[in-house]
Amino acid sequence: MTTYQDPACAYCPPNVRACRQGEAGARGPAFCPGKVDPAAQSRARDLYDDPETRRIAQESARVEAEGYCRWTRVEEVVQFAKKMGFRRIGIANCISFVDHAYVLSGILESHGFEVTSVACKNGNIPKEDVGLADGEKIRPGQFEALCNPIAQAELLNTHGCELNLVMGLCVGHDSLFFRHATGLSTVLVAKDRVLGHNPVAALNLADSYYSRVWGADKPAKPPKLPPAGRRDRA
Repeated sequence: MTTYQDPACAYCPPNVRACRQGEAGARGPAFCPGKVDPAAQSRARDLYDDPETRRIAQESARVEAEGYCRWTRVEEVVQFAKKMGFRRIGIANCISFVDHAYVLSGILESHGFEVTSVACKNGNIPKEDVGLADGEKIRPGQFEALCNPIAQAELLNTHGCELNLVMGLCVGHDSLFFRHATGLSTVLVAKDRVLGHNPVAALNLADSYYSRVWGADKPAKPPKLPPAGRRDRA
């Protein structure tokens, strides 16, 4: 019998996924989180006793139920912020998304929120200042401003943003933003310049058009998504 050291929910068969029916203990595979590391699950469960954490969980679930397959993500953000009683919302956007941030700001303000927005190139720091060589820039020989997610976070923190919306920050830059932001944060747009900001397309087509995503250790029979009719609905 295989002994698992880490949870592996990604490998749960479509006809199992027993946690959705409250049957993980009885029907779940040996790599279920509750079987591999029940202590971590128990610690996490205890954290829901914190009143603020519990309220966030409650309002998130209410938004999920009320807007299920009806509300866009923008509408979900608005309703979640209203249920939480938030007043000030921050937008941390890529400089390429300023026009979208403008529309989003207007939408949020139309619902009575105060909005603070900060683009990624704020501070106009030369990339050389963090040790990048000229040849490591997108356009060598020209000035290129460093993306500055830490300043985005600090500015939104300082200006009292209770909920932050990330719009198109690059991979890694978004990680720095999340590390330094003190308010709740969620992603509105995940950047993918090749796929029109729809990263899941690379997974949907990993066995065909985007097979290049595989590494050298690609399995002989790589996993693929089941037919749409057999996929679970969140």
